[in-house]
Amino acid sequence: MDFYEFWQAVLKEIATAPADEERRIVTFHDPRQYAGALSQWKSLKPSRPGLRKVKVSPLIRAFVVPAAGAGKLMHKYAGALTIEEDLRIQIHSPVTSPATGKSSHYLPWGVRAIRAPQAWSRSTGVHIKIGVIDTGADFLHPDLKASLASGVNLLHRGILPLDDNGHGTHIAGTLAAAGGTRGMMGVAPRSLIYPVKAFDHTGSAYVSDIVLGIDWCVQNRIDLINMSFGMKTRSKALHDVVVKAYRAGIPIIASSGNDGKRGGDYPARYSETIAVGAIDHKRRVASFSNRGAYIDVYGPGENVPSCWPKEGYKEMSGTSMATSHVTGAAALLLGLCPELTPRQLKLLLRRTSSPLRLRKGQRRTALGGGVVDALRLLRARTHVRRAASGAGPAAPG
Repeated sequence: MDFYEFWQAVLKEIATAPADEERRIVTFHDPRQYAGALSQWKSLKPSRPGLRKVKVSPLIRAFVVPAAGAGKLMHKYAGALTIEEDLRIQIHSPVTSPATGKSSHYLPWGVRAIRAPQAWSRSTGVHIKIGVIDTGADFLHPDLKASLASGVNLLHRGILPLDDNGHGTHIAGTLAAAGGTRGMMGVAPRSLIYPVKAFDHTGSAYVSDIVLGIDWCVQNRIDLINMSFGMKTRSKALHDVVVKAYRAGIPIIASSGNDGKRGGDYPARYSETIAVGAIDHKRRVASFSNRGAYIDVYGPGENVPSCWPKEGYKEMSGTSMATSHVTGAAALLLGLCPELTPRQLKLLLRRTSSPLRLRKGQRRTALGGGVVDALRLLRARTHVRRAASGAGPAAPG
């Protein structure tokens, strides 16, 4: 392949790209050809302003190109490249539900429901690094000050990943708030959140932003990734990077979506992730939660109070809220067993979960896993090798 000629063709595509910033993800099949294209891009970039708009994911050997049509590239380099449209993806927007006014933000009902406080004598998730791919975080919130690392802002490199939406701050609070008796306590209060800002103030991102976010987490040796967003269609690039994280030993915990039906969104549908549904206060599958046999575990997701920008607190409902409880419980376990693989973690979460309460006409097997239980999860740590080999269930808690 003539790499100079390739980038000249890309420049032509960039020059004709419309103002609405359509993008394509261009993935190289051959590592050597990717290396050659990368080297040529680096040498041309200083003198070709158009190439400065190109982003790179080394993990999946991909370039993100602002180009509407890639037909010419695909025709010329069909055997060497995969080109896909860089689709928009949304955070799993919170479900509107009436505030109960009964929840304490100091120790929220969800944190208590999964028995996290009883587990803190064994683990608080100390030193576990959690990548939260979301809208950023409020670095000035008093309950999060000790829980936040600098992370990365994929929308504006070099600037702190500040939250201009609120969703990411809410997730961070449930995960790792450490406000003590004057503030709020999250599930894993000694873990460390690395906000990965991929979503804008409207809760929207490109698939490539998620790819770059997971790539960043792998490169920076993050221990655990929380993802609370979804799309209805598959993306090869997104699946490829999820597989790379899985093989690197980094579990990805993903929300299933808020459509209230069987089935769910990607990336939670990928087998390499841990898929999460939501329960209500009565330990039933929440009416808004997606459900199905692919759901690995459920977490509290109805009227969950947590941190909110400008030193506030807010109740929200959704599978996003459920996912942060499950990720927090996983961080507690990784604090004791950092060598766990994603597969082992998934098995343990399933095998130590508590039974759901069924609604009329529901069958347990059609719903997937049970409710996350942090205390049972930690008590099962001595059975890790047994769980990994699939030789029977962990001891009940």
